[in-house]
Amino acid sequence: MIPEQSSGGAVSDLVVLGLGYVGLPLAAEAVSAGLKVTGLDLSEHVVSGLNRAVSHVDDLSSEDVASMLERGFTATADPSCLATARTVVICVPTPLSPEGGPDLGAVTSASRTIAAHLRPGTLVILESTTYPGTTEEVVRPLLEESGLVAGSDFHLAFSPERIDPGNPTFGVANTPKVVGGLTPECGEAAAVFYGHFVNTVVRARGTREAEMAKLLENTYRHVNIALVNEMAIFCQELGVDLWDSIAAAATKPFGFQAFYPGPGVGGHCIPIDPNYLSYKVKTLGYPFRFVELAQEINGRMPSYVMQRAQELLNESGLALSRSKVLLLGVTYKADIADQRESPARPVARKLAAKGATLTYHDPHVESWEVDGVDVPRSTDLDQALADADLTILLTDHAEYRPKRLSEYARLLLDTRGVLRRQEPEPDASVPAQARNGVLREGLQVL
Repeated sequence: MIPEQSSGGAVSDLVVLGLGYVGLPLAAEAVSAGLKVTGLDLSEHVVSGLNRAVSHVDDLSSEDVASMLERGFTATADPSCLATARTVVICVPTPLSPEGGPDLGAVTSASRTIAAHLRPGTLVILESTTYPGTTEEVVRPLLEESGLVAGSDFHLAFSPERIDPGNPTFGVANTPKVVGGLTPECGEAAAVFYGHFVNTVVRARGTREAEMAKLLENTYRHVNIALVNEMAIFCQELGVDLWDSIAAAATKPFGFQAFYPGPGVGGHCIPIDPNYLSYKVKTLGYPFRFVELAQEINGRMPSYVMQRAQELLNESGLALSRSKVLLLGVTYKADIADQRESPARPVARKLAAKGATLTYHDPHVESWEVDGVDVPRSTDLDQALADADLTILLTDHAEYRPKRLSEYARLLLDTRGVLRRQEPEPDASVPAQARNGVLREGLQVL
């Protein structure tokens, strides 16, 4: 039986360790449910900004942070707050190491910090994406350096984060929450905790199953995106409009989910998470061929974008090395400022290596550099489109509308299928060909 936590000192219902794209929205939802929440982060810049009601993530405005503060939220870099926490949730980054394997440095550091302040009765939950076995094999021993035993003296669980930055429909509260405990009692404690502010809690059998669920979700996306990316390459050669084929296939009401090609994959999840699973499989002596092939295909898409750009310019009698190229959108997905693993950077790197003169436009990014070199930013979109020899649309921000692109761009390579989308209210001034998906000369979809 796990003892009740000592009530000495001012008790927090929750301490969120790591206040980034995952931790801060979690803290906000818990605060809105009436929980007393403290945010712990190593960055003094992040902490001071939050305590001044300045947000640094897309999904929360500064007004949202101000509301959190009014409800009692506080941010700190002092780990002593852990000593009076009923629940601690670890939301730290899990990037890849330079060798391509998992880098659990932030997780192990967080675990050691918690162990130094751990008290009986505390619930500790890892949300950082990782390979199956991490909670039990890595986090548990570090926490037990406190002298307390997981499952007996404190609860331990894993719950994969499911944050989708910029998603206006699904947030923390209405996205089902998977939880897996080290023991059934640990799983129940985690389920009860999340039940305070999440509508649906899904119990997994244990921590390993919950860890695998997250990797399965993103490996599924990774492999299917690779499939359509490879199809995009050979459909171009076959003269097949892949976007039209996907739209036709998507009319099937069962057995098919539409995925779309693009210039590569970005964000933390798809480029990173499947590699954690591949790493774990390799430790068993097996290759994970699906993931490795998907990584290879998605990784070569920036080169394919550069190739298509070169071909489009050549067809117009222009050389890439003497051309002005405008990049539209440098974030990894539409209508957010997050640049993590964005394919825009490798695309820009390859274009610059061929001698292209680059500029970029992105309403969410005020400055941008590639390999330490600043890329000039255009602020007048229409003028930038008219001035560029070639425009490459890399991120489908809302303001990149088909009508606007069709009217102003001289040459355009659309890697996101924006030109195939119908305007909400078609304007008579827009060529019918563009509205119907048959593009005028000089406009091409990847």
